[in-house]
Order: sequence, then C-alpha cells, then structure tokens
Amino acid sequence: MIYIGLFLLSFALAYIIKEVAIKKSLIAHVNERSSHTVPTPHGGGIAIVVTWFFGLLYLYLTSAVEQNLFFALLSGVLISIVSFLDDIYELSPKIRLVAQLLTAIFGLYFLGGFKELDLFIISIDFPILTNLFALILIVWYINLYNFLDGINGYAGSEAVFLAIAGYFLFGGEYFLVLTVAVLGFLYWNYNQAKIFMGDVGSTLLGYNVAIFTLYFGNQSSQNFWIWVILFSLFWFDATLTLIRRKRNGEKLSQAHKKHAYQRLTQADWSHYKVTNFSILLNILLFCIVYFVPNIFVAFFISMILLYTTVVYIDKKKAFK
Repeated sequence: MIYIGLFLLSFALAYIIKEVAIKKSLIAHVNERSSHTVPTPHGGGIAIVVTWFFGLLYLYLTSAVEQNLFFALLSGVLISIVSFLDDIYELSPKIRLVAQLLTAIFGLYFLGGFKELDLFIISIDFPILTNLFALILIVWYINLYNFLDGINGYAGSEAVFLAIAGYFLFGGEYFLVLTVAVLGFLYWNYNQAKIFMGDVGSTLLGYNVAIFTLYFGNQSSQNFWIWVILFSLFWFDATLTLIRRKRNGEKLSQAHKKHAYQRLTQADWSHYKVTNFSILLNILLFCIVYFVPNIFVAFFISMILLYTTVVYIDKKKAFK
C-alpha cells in the first residue's frame, strides 16, 4: 500500500510543479545544447526527490534499510538542494563542484569508505587509493547522469531499469521506493514530455547509482562490476564522448550535442524511439549480467555490445 501512496505522491507533485512552473515561467528554453524543440517546464525532479526521501525515511523508521546505507543515501539531500537552486539561479560551476564533493565525502563516510577495487588482474585495497577512486566515481556519476538527461523519458527510464534490476538481483525495498518515485514523474515525461526533470532530479539519481555501486561493491567485488555493467549505457556514452571531444581539441565546458542519444535524435529518431532503444539495450545488459556467470566475461561482452552500438550510431550520425 505504501508504494501506491508514494507513486501517487510523485504523480501529484509532478503535476503541481508543472502547473506552478508554467505560471512562474520556470521554463527550459531551447538552446544550442537542447534536444527538445518546444519550451517546457522543468523542476519535475522535485517530485522524485520528495517522494524518494519520504519513502526512504519510512523504510528507516520501519527498520527496512541498513543504517549506514540510509545515511549515505540521505546525504543526497545536499546535492538535491544545491541542484534545485542551480535550476533556478544557475550557480557557478565551483559551487556545484564543492557541493558534489561534500555530498560524496558524506556518502563515503557513512558507507565506511570503499574497501577494495578489484581490477580483475590486480586488486587494490589501499584506503587512500580506493577512497579517492570512489570519490571520483561519485562526482562523475552525478555529472554524467545530468549530461544524459536530455530527451523525453531517457533519464527516468534508466533509473527505473536500475531500480528494478537492483531489486531483482539484490532485494531491498529502497529499490521499490525509487521505482515508484520515478514512475510518478515519468508519466508526465516519457512521451511528449510535459515537464523535465531538471538538475534537482538527475544529480540525485546519479548520486544514488554511485552509492549503490559502492555499497554492494563493499560486499563483493563481483557486485561492484554488476552495477558497473548495469549502468554502462550511461557511463560508456558519457565517458567515450568526453574522450572523443578531448581528442578533437574541443573546450570540454562548452555546450554540445554529441552524446550518442543526441546524435540519434539528429538522425531523425524520435525521443520515444531513442528511449525505447535504450530500454532494449538495458534489457540486454541485464541478461548479460544474469546469464553469464564470469563477471569479467560479462563485462567484456557488455563493452562489445555498447561499442557496436556506438559504431551503428556513428553511421547514422557521424561524430564531428
């Protein structure tokens, strides 16, 4: 029953925010980075944030979530608040980075740090190195999720996929809370979007993925790589695009539309088609994780799948 209530809360909040945003002219206007063509209200991620933390608190009070994970996830309040202010006032990159670093530090503290990084051929358990890696991972996940939130339903469907996959593989009612929190918003965003998520939603989702990756990674190295594979659609695109732009000598802070999903829309794919294509790829990634017992082989196969996908997209719309 609680999950129905949370879904309705997210659904209703997204609708209310949409109406308020229209009245207050809180609109995402079309610019050189936009993949949309019509000015649309933003800030719908507030519905996700409020529902998520309300549900998370409920789980904590009913002892349905481990204390260290609860406080690590709760640290996301900081990045949510700063991102909300950024949606309204456009904060400087330095302020955003400081907030991201502080959030990452708090999250790592409550997790007890990141214990070991298994790179298949070598295992690193030196705390300074593993925690530095974890800090970078959290900040990168926060930012790349924001980068990949650009078309209808794309970022929201990714979160729903990860939450459902996480619940299926690891259990945990927090995954169900995350699922319904995003689904309530996604109703208004999936096709012919009536409201956008905004930084307030995308940064929190990226942070949550990072925390889940490290939390379950502390339980076993295989779990870490399972989460890396499950999230690979996003981090592979964001990382490869960053590397290719660097090789082109581009200014990395400059706005662009070169991510794989953006180039598909430029090749006349609808947002709906691109999002559904991403869901198909995610299902394939889940099947790889589920049916391939050797995690190294699973990772290798997933990279081949994603690289092949990028080659296909390059043929549809060249990377320039």
